[in-house]
Amino acid sequence: MLGKGKMRLPAKVKLVEVGPRDGLQNEPQTISTAVKIEWIDRLAGSGLRFIEVGSFVSPKWVPRMADTADVIAGLAVRDGVRYGVLVPNMRGFEAARSAGVKEIAVFAAASETFSRNNVNCSIAESLGRFRPVCEAAQTAGIAVRGYVSCVLGCPYEGEVPPQAVARVAKELMAMGCYEISLGDTIGRGTPARAQGLIDTVAEAVPVESLAAHFHDTYGQALANILAVLEKGVAVIDSAVAGLGGCPFAEGATGNAASEDVLYMLNGLGIETGVDLKQLAQAGQFICDQLGRPTASKAARALSGKAGR
Repeated sequence: MLGKGKMRLPAKVKLVEVGPRDGLQNEPQTISTAVKIEWIDRLAGSGLRFIEVGSFVSPKWVPRMADTADVIAGLAVRDGVRYGVLVPNMRGFEAARSAGVKEIAVFAAASETFSRNNVNCSIAESLGRFRPVCEAAQTAGIAVRGYVSCVLGCPYEGEVPPQAVARVAKELMAMGCYEISLGDTIGRGTPARAQGLIDTVAEAVPVESLAAHFHDTYGQALANILAVLEKGVAVIDSAVAGLGGCPFAEGATGNAASEDVLYMLNGLGIETGVDLKQLAQAGQFICDQLGRPTASKAARALSGKAGR
């Protein structure tokens, strides 16, 4: 850790780009496999080393991810770049292993009601589904990342106790997840609450193994990221152009925009290895395909469109 003025911030931050999965899965239109492959290649070309490229869930529930195996097959191998996928169960794991992935992600909620609405089972049951997945992944030499949803609020239950988040995070870590991403799924968090969450969860899981995944529904994502950086979190999930949302949370907007996160980190002197100009170009590429403007303020400023 290095001191930056009055704040103590990480010298380096690992950026995890979730746009190709979390960003696209709820889009109303279908993006072709070829476009996804080109987009992911552009993201990797910007210096990103961790990119979540899809998920092996039922196409019935998430049709936008139906071509994940084809996307993986079309991606160029890049030294030092890891492509991850989300899996919901053993069937998803087997599909991921067949596709040759080196990293998977499993997910559970900190809210019982959200869990039942999202995956049709209790938190305990969802964790039970992932134990054999994690065991099989370890045997196959595949890294496992864990997600916890609704860490700073639930659309059904409201406030979520930090202790509930810590329990789920601890269970996922015990299963063999090397990293636990804490997701503010509906974007209700504020900096003080985000710091309090990290303080509590860090008692169960080392802060070095925690990642922050903030949505920007209330415009608090960047502030929350800075707040948890001050607590020692050095892994940040984000999506270029601020893509994403939650189908189970009315009004929930996209992820923290990767361009905005990187602009802030650059200003803090924190190393990421990612080029902002190339990242913004990758974000503009997918926005052009989607026919929508970027939600990234930094990207808009860089393109000269700010204030127009």
